[in-house]
Amino acid sequence: MTSTQKSAAESFRAMHEWGCFVLPNPWDIGTAVYLEHLGFKALATTSAGFAFSRGKPDGGVPRDEMLVHIKQIVKATALPVNADFLNGYADQPEDVAANVRLCIDTGVAGLSIEDNTGRTDAPLYEEKLALDRIRAARSAIDGSGLGVVLTGRCEAWLVGDPNPLRTSLDRLVAYAEAGADCLYAPGASDANEIAEIVNAVAPKPANVLVSGFNHQLSLSQLTDLGVRRISVGSGLALAAWGALVRAAQDIKTNGAFNLLANSAASADLNELFREKS
Repeated sequence: MTSTQKSAAESFRAMHEWGCFVLPNPWDIGTAVYLEHLGFKALATTSAGFAFSRGKPDGGVPRDEMLVHIKQIVKATALPVNADFLNGYADQPEDVAANVRLCIDTGVAGLSIEDNTGRTDAPLYEEKLALDRIRAARSAIDGSGLGVVLTGRCEAWLVGDPNPLRTSLDRLVAYAEAGADCLYAPGASDANEIAEIVNAVAPKPANVLVSGFNHQLSLSQLTDLGVRRISVGSGLALAAWGALVRAAQDIKTNGAFNLLANSAASADLNELFREKS
């Protein structure tokens, strides 16, 4: 596992050096296999997508259950996998470091640590503590010797910060200096603001989340802005849920089954998964 993981981490790190790539987010083994089949070069887990599949809210999956899930995704594909590791499942830096070591043990090529406390009274960690948490994650990764890519996330947009751009710029620059390899402010959608983030953290790469709220953004546009990595978070999971919700509601309300006509072909999926089994 160690040599394979180190090679995956090296490949994943190299993807961030130039151009722009899409890092899609499967939420189970089957979706991971299918995304690899399509030709994507790396994958990332989605905390929300997995939580919804378990009938839980985002953030409601316990650490050990999430670690099992991450390991399953890693084992399901030959691609590098980045773990959406929320806030590291801890507040204090030493506990973040311990949990990061557990995450590394799943075989991931990368992982993200965010500054969302999960509390409504103080939704972002105080900046010094947030920096110490990134440093702790960096130290744990360096101690492994595996070169796992560390993404530092500022959740200002997602927690309703009054000035999310300013907060994100300040924090992402600091996270980069604290040892984050890639910087990420989910929720950014304005092209000018994205460009500001890209320029502020350069030469380190920036990740942009594209989902329903900013679906008008394109790969070519974000590439031109200097974005190195695009993830979709829970976007694919929500697209699947959207299809299920619309079809199920149509059956329940109208007794109609028309929305099943555009379903994936079971024969194609059977063939794909038969090859993988």
